[in-house]
Amino acid sequence: MNTLDYIVLVGTLVSIAAYGLWRTRGRRDLHGYLKGAGNTPWFVIGLSIMATQASSTTFLSTPGQGFESGLGFVQNYFGAPLALIVIAIVFVPIYRRLNVYTAYEFLGKRFDQKTRLLGAALFLVQRGIGAAITIYAPAIVLSTVMGWSLNATILCTGALVLIYTAVGGSDAVNLTQKYQIGVIFLGMFAAFGVLVSKLPEWLSFGDALTVAGGLKKLEAVDFSFDVHKRYTLWSGIFGGMFLALSYFGTDQSQVQRYLSGGSVRESRLGLMFNGVFKIPMQFFILLLGALVFVFYQFERPPIFFNQTAWQQHARGESAEKMHALETNFAAAHAQRRDLLKAWIEAKHSGDPARIESARSAALAANDRAEAIRTEAKKAMSPEPGKSAKDSDYVFITFVLDYLPHGLIGLLVTVFFAAALSSKAGELNALGSTTTVDLYRHVIRRDAADAHYVIASKWFTAGWGVVAIALALCATLTENLIEFTNIVGSIFYGVPLGLFLTAFFLEKVGGTAVFWGALIAQVLVIVCYFATDIGYLWLNPLGCGLCMLFGVILQAVGGEKKLSFA
Repeated sequence: MNTLDYIVLVGTLVSIAAYGLWRTRGRRDLHGYLKGAGNTPWFVIGLSIMATQASSTTFLSTPGQGFESGLGFVQNYFGAPLALIVIAIVFVPIYRRLNVYTAYEFLGKRFDQKTRLLGAALFLVQRGIGAAITIYAPAIVLSTVMGWSLNATILCTGALVLIYTAVGGSDAVNLTQKYQIGVIFLGMFAAFGVLVSKLPEWLSFGDALTVAGGLKKLEAVDFSFDVHKRYTLWSGIFGGMFLALSYFGTDQSQVQRYLSGGSVRESRLGLMFNGVFKIPMQFFILLLGALVFVFYQFERPPIFFNQTAWQQHARGESAEKMHALETNFAAAHAQRRDLLKAWIEAKHSGDPARIESARSAALAANDRAEAIRTEAKKAMSPEPGKSAKDSDYVFITFVLDYLPHGLIGLLVTVFFAAALSSKAGELNALGSTTTVDLYRHVIRRDAADAHYVIASKWFTAGWGVVAIALALCATLTENLIEFTNIVGSIFYGVPLGLFLTAFFLEKVGGTAVFWGALIAQVLVIVCYFATDIGYLWLNPLGCGLCMLFGVILQAVGGEKKLSFA
């Protein structure tokens, strides 16, 4: 990055944050601080919901997922539109009719206060972890690639979002997210255009898709019923629907976004905006990653995209082995490039026999090159027999190596803007939940609004400090976008079970569902660590177990017998 890139990066981020602070100055009433002015239009709600969910891992890590595994990850979102329809019909009218600040207030009204506190506690645990991931994820990649201090990167990004979120409240989050998501879309479309323009002149866009499809990067749907596979049509529709139901329907970071609307209609339209555009957005980002894969078939890629880590190993005891791997990979890549070009030329000849022969040769060459890369990943892993992951470094490597200056700054701004927008929504929700469901409900019941606004600001800042501290101590082994969804899947199913029980199982009381939820959460955690079931299935599992145990405990003991109060 040069001076122009840093001007774009710092100028954009500081300007958006300053604008949010200026527009929300002087906000002192609790309703305005937590919900905003109450007249947020539907398209701002929609953009804010999208920005809160689409963290930096979406734009930094998802292209790497497309590079590594193709379009199959998009199945993760197949259930989201169905979930958003259910939320718009069932959840939104109830929340607005009760005029709640948080979703967990509803649990207290329907069941009892310990169930409300349990729902809030589960949210605070998983979202606190999520906020730390939101900071750590871009910081570890960007600091490694650019040579920045990891701790300084975490502290700077965390401090910036902490200030304007704590001071400005919900309106500041909504206002800044609107512009941050605009910067994000501008940067990603620009990167896509530059990528397509840098493909070889003789390779048309259709030919690029042919290469991607031939190398199995365009297989978007898996119809198998194997529950051990992470991404299938069925895990996406059912597991993804339960994940989306819990995230959009019970996670305060999302509920708070659409509660800021002026009416049920505005809230519903904001949700439907995401139902329409979520899958296409993810598909576009994964396709970008698949095209980066095609680009690197003709432009030599690093053997391991985290070059900082690779060079450290290459200077150590394994230097000779690393050098041999690089030499072999360079030769295999050159052969693959030539055979892929021959395949495309054969495709244009129209001769079926020639096409099939050239295709088989190209695929075999690709297998040889990828086998060497796999060997390199194993050499980089500290655990024998396992492979190190470098997919999170793919897109940022392409950005830094092949985009023009100015646009590099814009794309790095995209990664930070996504981190800030997502973290702002998370911290805002953590602060409001702590204030409303814990502090105001348990500790200080009768204070004035101004007192609770100040308390919410301090709790928001406190959660920001906690998230920064966790990020400073974090280490991840999964692809970042996958790790985010894994954490969510472990903790989202049970809260959804609490809410569905509240909506549809009228005879189940608070004590029964409380203990049923605790048992279900323990079993979900055990299931994740003890089995290899695809993590999306943990969402319906946790939800179903919570509801089942609630019904059983209610039937066996009755509310009075089950009371431990």
